[in-house]
Amino acid sequence: MLLAYKFVQKIRIMANKVTDMSKIRKVIKFHCGGKSKLFISDYLSLSRNTVKKYISLFELLDLSFEAIDAKTDAELEVLFSQNTVEIIAPKLQKLYDFFPQMERELKKVGVTVQLMWERYIALHPDGFKSSQFRYYFKIWSKRVNPVMHMHHKSGDKMYVDYAGKTLSIIDKDTGEIKDIQFFVAILGASQYTYAEASMSQRKEDFVISVENSMRFFEGVPAAIVPDNLKSAVIKSSRFEPTINETLADLAEHYETTILPARAYKPRDKSLVEGAVKILYRRIYVHLRQKQFYSLEDLNQQIWDLLDTHNHKKLTGRPYSRYELFTEDEKQKLRPLPLERFEIKYQSFATVMQNGHALLSQDKSYYSVPYQYVRKKVKFLYTKTSVEIFYKYNRIAIHPRNYKPYYYTTIADHLASTHQFVADWSANRFVDWASSIDPAVTDYIIQIIESRNHPEQAYKSCLGILNFEKKVGKQRLINACKRALDFRIYSFKAIQNILENNLDRTDNEQEEEFDLPNHNNIRGKKYYK
Repeated sequence: MLLAYKFVQKIRIMANKVTDMSKIRKVIKFHCGGKSKLFISDYLSLSRNTVKKYISLFELLDLSFEAIDAKTDAELEVLFSQNTVEIIAPKLQKLYDFFPQMERELKKVGVTVQLMWERYIALHPDGFKSSQFRYYFKIWSKRVNPVMHMHHKSGDKMYVDYAGKTLSIIDKDTGEIKDIQFFVAILGASQYTYAEASMSQRKEDFVISVENSMRFFEGVPAAIVPDNLKSAVIKSSRFEPTINETLADLAEHYETTILPARAYKPRDKSLVEGAVKILYRRIYVHLRQKQFYSLEDLNQQIWDLLDTHNHKKLTGRPYSRYELFTEDEKQKLRPLPLERFEIKYQSFATVMQNGHALLSQDKSYYSVPYQYVRKKVKFLYTKTSVEIFYKYNRIAIHPRNYKPYYYTTIADHLASTHQFVADWSANRFVDWASSIDPAVTDYIIQIIESRNHPEQAYKSCLGILNFEKKVGKQRLINACKRALDFRIYSFKAIQNILENNLDRTDNEQEEEFDLPNHNNIRGKKYYK
């Protein structure tokens, strides 16, 4: 383009000796792997200026390492054998001065390059034509920031990923050093960034980090763009990737969309990868020599440094990420829902004959309608609730109860023959015994407390108390007193005493005797 040479004089400084192409490949590989320029220089026996030159050219080219590695030596020599120095004419300088403002405006919905050219030509009637305007903007965008030419719209996408390098915390008790993952989220338009340390890349930790990002941004983007992490994508696909169910539930809760980055498409995730590289320099370097003993302390240090990063002016621009965010992008994000997302876990069980299914995680039982007895059901549970499904239809919902061996029952779920049983409780049997005699009360309490679980004693208690109807109150009282003396606590013990008339004494009508004092009995008040 002749006009380009009219306003830009390019002075090419050719190297006296072209560096071996294999070394250039290694420079780029080490750089992408997070190695420092000093390490690369020492390892490859290259000057630091040479290393810096090749890395700068690599970043300007906006190519992945895979793309660089696929090129022939001849192609690499063309790309990396020259430097460029530009002498910019005044007319072009005015144009470049206009571009930072233009870049900010392009993030707004409805603003186009054509519209911005019209504004430019209104300010500079003797300025460049539309085609030249577009050409120089492309050049300027790549030079200032190689990924910004993608023109992200405000509120459109949030990119998320993990850094390749891990952090660490020290276990206070054992002294063990634990590797900690470094999570990064960035809004496309403003480049406003969030970061946190998390224990792992498992889906539970990943989903919490994604949610924390949106809470930090105080709004919901139109789409979330993760890399093809196992915690995000079950099966990658060019056309229709399979999203992790938990992440899909998160998206539904926040009314957003999951758009996984395409495999082998480095530009899809270049923004967040660029953010990671910057955070290596602005956060990692300050954490490297420090020791942390908790995730909370580590995150607090990260967030302090992150605040400085977000308020720092962008390269070649008179504004910061925070300013871009607060002035425009924040308003384009959708409001957050009031409730935080709760991760759902799943489990399976067969409904027992009593109309309850076991949630094995807590060893607790939950009722379902009686017609589903012996059916296999699916639990979907959160920290606060338990939902039960049969063939994709929800048949019951309960508040979650963490008490082991506890029965959570809705009476309407049970058949009429089971509803009486559903009312069984230690308190009920103790009250029933109290209506007969203190000796019977003490014996029932001993029955309950002698079992590993109270419900194991309920049938025994029912059988013992029903003896009142069969043999009369006094004989039951005497039998309980006799069994207490022998410290034998079972239904069969009372049954044997009654069947063998061991409850009868020669002077049972003439004298009353005191109950033995059992210090180990909690008393009926305990069951109130």
